[in-house]
Amino acid sequence: MKKAILATDKYFRLAEVNPRIYGSFAEHMGRCIYGGIYEPGNPLSDKDGYRQDVAKTIKDMGVSLVRYPGGNFVSNFRWEDSVGDPATRPVRLEAAWQNLEDNSFGLNEFMKWARMVGTEPMMAVNLGSRGIEEAASLLEYCNFPKGTYFSDLRRSHGVEDPHNIKLWCLGNEMDGPWQIGYKTAAEYGMMAARAGMLMKRIDPSIELAACGSAGKSLPSFGEWDATVAELSYDFIDYLSAHIYFDNKPDKTPEATKDFLAGAMELEDTIRSVTAACDYARAKRKKKKTINISLDEWNATYRPHGKVPPSMWIKAPHQIEDIFAFEDALLIGSILITMQNHADRVKAACLAQIVNVIAPILTSETQCVRQTIFYPFADASRYGRGTTLSSVIECPTYESRKHGTVPILSGSVIHNEEKGELALFIVNRDGEDVTELKSDLRQFAGKKIIHQTVYSSADLRAANDLEHPCAIVPEKGDYAAFDRGVLTAHIAPYSWNVIVLGD
Repeated sequence: MKKAILATDKYFRLAEVNPRIYGSFAEHMGRCIYGGIYEPGNPLSDKDGYRQDVAKTIKDMGVSLVRYPGGNFVSNFRWEDSVGDPATRPVRLEAAWQNLEDNSFGLNEFMKWARMVGTEPMMAVNLGSRGIEEAASLLEYCNFPKGTYFSDLRRSHGVEDPHNIKLWCLGNEMDGPWQIGYKTAAEYGMMAARAGMLMKRIDPSIELAACGSAGKSLPSFGEWDATVAELSYDFIDYLSAHIYFDNKPDKTPEATKDFLAGAMELEDTIRSVTAACDYARAKRKKKKTINISLDEWNATYRPHGKVPPSMWIKAPHQIEDIFAFEDALLIGSILITMQNHADRVKAACLAQIVNVIAPILTSETQCVRQTIFYPFADASRYGRGTTLSSVIECPTYESRKHGTVPILSGSVIHNEEKGELALFIVNRDGEDVTELKSDLRQFAGKKIIHQTVYSSADLRAANDLEHPCAIVPEKGDYAAFDRGVLTAHIAPYSWNVIVLGD
């Protein structure tokens, strides 16, 4: 049996976990919207066309924030097409994903759905094919009470009260050459500053996220972030970061070790984006801190599973990856990493929410919780409170891509209001049980009120439409809390949640 020690202290508070890190992402792509969250005529849908089984599953998942409507989609999107009488809305060529968009689900339908599932909207504006004026018009439509052209247009569409959307994205992945209207860092930084200035004059209460680089693989990464942060610093609150972890067909033991250690790549990305923001703050001699919005992240498969049979059709099967258990382990360690960077990561969106590289998969009759659903739901449910600084001493392994990797990844969240302490642990090692000990005498008098384990000897095990419950978490009996010392036997290849309470 391997041994590990987790050290923490109730007075070493890192930062409050912002509930917005438990967000997701709904893009007009494939079957995310049509056939996912919205399917008029399906017996599982309500009178407005919202899939009720999907809505319940999203509530159970604890999704706090949903970014909409894209993604790449937003860079060719005319928001005006998506409001008013659905019968008169235009059908458009959706050039980002080469789908056909009939706009039958639009802005007001999304806002009604967001309220129904109890999530906060994160609205993106088109700074690709359109610009500052259109961004300001959309904000006026959404947030101004009445008495102006766009606010009264909203009211004429049956929405009397403003939506009061507080969190906005200024475009999407604007340094990506695949992006419609992509720009240089200087071009985009100035546009973000000008759009931000105008939008905050209209509604000073909003928060704005500018586009950081679309990823470390781009040559613009780093320099882009620093330039955009410097040029738009006065008007933005967040710089975005996007990261995807390719689960490649190579299934050698070495490839598996690399994949399971992917959170170390996120660690490096967070450090790099933070450094760029802080460099801009120093150069501009500012006191305000720009934080990180990790508003696209997930595991993904390349090449993807189902692809559209042809272009220019509505809602094709597109990037509907089936996630294996090893993906759940990675997603768990990513959530732990975000919790451990709660001082700078203040919002995040798992991409996407239904069908398209998503934790939820639907057919006409089913709604399946994929493996990655479960760590997310646990983290959102129990990961509310203050992150305590913690250190885990444990065995390591060598990864070709990431160097020396600890077999355990963990975080500790103290919820003083509820009187609870939650520990999240991922075991990347498949060889043996690891005994984890932690001196928690500062929490003596409490008891274990919840323990869950999600484990599998088969890393390729998955839940799909044919086997929707092939692998699900179990209530644990592997941890004990005696005289202030926690002892837990962490199963190989496992996601673990241990909660102490009264």
